Amino acid sequence: MKAIVVVDKNWGIGKRNDLLFHLSADMAHFKEKTTGKTIIMGSNTLKSFPGGNPLKNRVNIVLWPGGEKRNDCIICNDIEELKKEIGERNTNDIYVVGGAMFYRTMLPYCDTAIVTKVEADGEAEVFFENLDKLEGWTLVRESEKVEDGGYSIKFTEYINKNPKQFI
Repeated sequence: MKAIVVVDKNWGIGKRNDLLFHLSADMAHFKEKTTGKTIIMGSNTLKSFPGGNPLKNRVNIVLWPGGEKRNDCIICNDIEELKKEIGERNTNDIYVVGGAMFYRTMLPYCDTAIVTKVEADGEAEVFFENLDKLEGWTLVRESEKVEDGGYSIKFTEYINKNPKQFI
């Protein structure tokens, strides 16, 4: 299982249930990595998508306690339901896409984190774990700087040396 996220220079990820930055290169990167795969998220992340609709060309699984069943995505009411749903899938094709609480819950089970780093302060309200300081995580890939929407960004990849078993 992988986490995929965009962070500011303070590892901030969001403000008012929205992204800090809207970056076309990062959106293309996200689409390239997740199209045809399974994405898992908390309910606020789904609500933050355009129209509150799931992303196309992906299996969307949402942890949403008390959430009503929908035809356009899979709703899991608790972690046990999520484990069952994920257990039926190839974990190499599962991407955790947010939000902050869901990342915090799922990160120990991820073997990889794909992190777009923006060299700016987005004045975030919610944050991702600083993988540079988190035990067991190692930076293994970092792109050259790319200019996107007036920001300098880098595409990075971290590996978790000791991911926990989720299923």
